[in-house]
Amino acid sequence: MNPMKNVVLFGATSAIASAAAREWVDTGARLFCVARDGEALEALLADLRVRGDDPDGTRILGATADLADIDGHAAIWQQAQEALGEVDSVLLAWGTLPDQATCNASVDETLEAIHVNGTSAIALLARIAPDFEARGRGVIAAIGSVAGDRGRQSNYAYGTAKGMLAIYLQGLRNRLFFSGVDVVTLKPGFVRTPMTEGFNRAGALWAEPETVARGIVRAMHRGRDVAYLPGKWWVIMTIIRLIPEYLFKRLKL
Repeated sequence: MNPMKNVVLFGATSAIASAAAREWVDTGARLFCVARDGEALEALLADLRVRGDDPDGTRILGATADLADIDGHAAIWQQAQEALGEVDSVLLAWGTLPDQATCNASVDETLEAIHVNGTSAIALLARIAPDFEARGRGVIAAIGSVAGDRGRQSNYAYGTAKGMLAIYLQGLRNRLFFSGVDVVTLKPGFVRTPMTEGFNRAGALWAEPETVARGIVRAMHRGRDVAYLPGKWWVIMTIIRLIPEYLFKRLKL
């Protein structure tokens, strides 16, 4: 079990990460929150400090950074470690949901979608992993997606990035297992967040950010390898993965 007393959240103002931050504050954890939007970050920190009875901001800290800018990773990771001391938990939670039709018409848009949702996260994981490995404990988690389990015509640029991230996390998990570090791949299904506005979000397949956040905190605490959130998505994606390609390519998914 991972105690998760000193937690860094990258992409902290996303709906899911914000809900996870509230879960951690309720346990008394110290947090360092990183986000690109300074105004949104300050609002989040203010809310967390009220919830966590930390008016002076000594336990709940944060900084702005564009996490798609790989050149800035070293500095923000160093800042997080200096703020919290020994970091025992990290959650990577940033990303965008690109329009597949736009990606189809633009190489640049395709590569940007893959960079923001895939390679930028991998770059940060590669940056922080050696520190956890040397320490010999802790948990690293990143939010992927069920979209990364199989390429579908409706969102395969996004799915490619998340699938790439999942394979990287799998290899990192294998490497760090021998050092006593847990690496958790988080795979949410459909979640009612600002990123999915404009979708028809009715129905049993859609979940609230708070539900997914509780699942994230639980999976990280237990050191799960892969967590589908909610858990019913494991069944759904198992069925989807088993559909033969000659049939799957005929489905308009």
